[in-house]
Amino acid sequence: MDVIASDKASLKLLESMLNAYHCPAILVSVNYRILAINQQYRDEFGDVPLGGQSRCYQVSHGYSVPCDEAGESCPLSAVIQSGHKERVLHIHQTPRGKEHVDVEMQPIYNDVGEVLYFVELLKRVSVASPENRNNTLIGASERFNHMLEKVTRVSRKEASVLLLGESGSGKELVATAVHQGSSRVNHALVTLECAGLTDSLFESELFGHVKGSFTGAHNNRTGLVELANGGTLFLDEIGDVPLSMQVKLLRLIETGSFRPVGSSAIKHSDFRLICATHKNLAQMVKNGEFRQDLYYRINVFPIYIPSLRERKEDLPLLIAALLKRISARKEFHLTDSALQRLKRYPFPGNVRELSNLLHRAVILTDTNLIEVNTIDECLDIDNDSYQQQPRDQHDSSSVTASQVSLKRESPWVDLKTAEMRYLSDLMAHYDNDKEQVADIAGISIRSLYRKLESNEFL
Repeated sequence: MDVIASDKASLKLLESMLNAYHCPAILVSVNYRILAINQQYRDEFGDVPLGGQSRCYQVSHGYSVPCDEAGESCPLSAVIQSGHKERVLHIHQTPRGKEHVDVEMQPIYNDVGEVLYFVELLKRVSVASPENRNNTLIGASERFNHMLEKVTRVSRKEASVLLLGESGSGKELVATAVHQGSSRVNHALVTLECAGLTDSLFESELFGHVKGSFTGAHNNRTGLVELANGGTLFLDEIGDVPLSMQVKLLRLIETGSFRPVGSSAIKHSDFRLICATHKNLAQMVKNGEFRQDLYYRINVFPIYIPSLRERKEDLPLLIAALLKRISARKEFHLTDSALQRLKRYPFPGNVRELSNLLHRAVILTDTNLIEVNTIDECLDIDNDSYQQQPRDQHDSSSVTASQVSLKRESPWVDLKTAEMRYLSDLMAHYDNDKEQVADIAGISIRSLYRKLESNEFL
């Protein structure tokens, strides 16, 4: 049934119903026609011609066919299939350009259980952008959007979040996005870098200390847990927390209570916990290097941060944004050949490495156009510095096929050999976790088994 309210009185009634929602909302028919919009929608996204002439996929995306026929997920179709409300993350055309929008679609039934309308609620995701803007998170690829959808879902909750991903992939930026999307945004986001801290230093940094509690404690010091009260505590590289300190951290998470070093007074702090690591914590638990009870406490809602290799489609957006941040006064651009060279580079250091490379390129170029030979020179600097390090200084936890430089890829190998090396390194890096390897490689688990068998990995 496709009922369209064409008279002004009916349209006003529908609009007044939508105004009960405290976010932009539209009423959509089963045939995708927009029947009414509320004032919040007009303020956020502009006006829409009503009376059944506009369809949601045309207005939001500029498509000529529904989203699921254009290669995207369609919340309306998902609701019809499931029978209940559905949520998706879409990139919408707005008066400000393309923006990430969290879409929730709710069905409205008649007395006999038939769907009459859909109410679509739209909320802008301001912590990310699919275009070159001054946002912390930038991307529009499928893997980026999948990650961002999880970020938007968990931000408004109080669940502990565990961010997983390689070094340099942007875990701290994602932690900031989770905090900014939460109800604690007006309080502090406090970060503790856990790598390299001794037992005593970790305890002092986290819980604080009183004057005279140890040599060098000349004054009272407020710990980061207390500073995070009301806000968010972000423990970066949680896998490096000393084993002897993990029981105290577990007690803090379970009770919210702690004692500063040298004090008998018990203090309390109300904080939201976010942890991050590039290590395989599950394997560390098996090896006795990480407490199992602590692992389950922090691993309430895991979010995998894709590496730059896994979202190469976002490279032009990231390059444009990073160049703008590197040089606000002078506008730099890459030639097409320079961009293609970077697209073939595996970026073992992820976005952090890309940023450093572009910094060097800006310094080395004499114009505002960065040529491919400049990129080659920057890559040679990176490769030389990496190869000159003693082997045991390399980060073995993130060594993969991505650390093979362009220079070392020549002469080019055949496609089967390249695939064999790629899968071999993935299997080694992820401890033969075939489901994770298949997900990263973008193939089914059956295809992975077939390829592994043909390459005699099993």
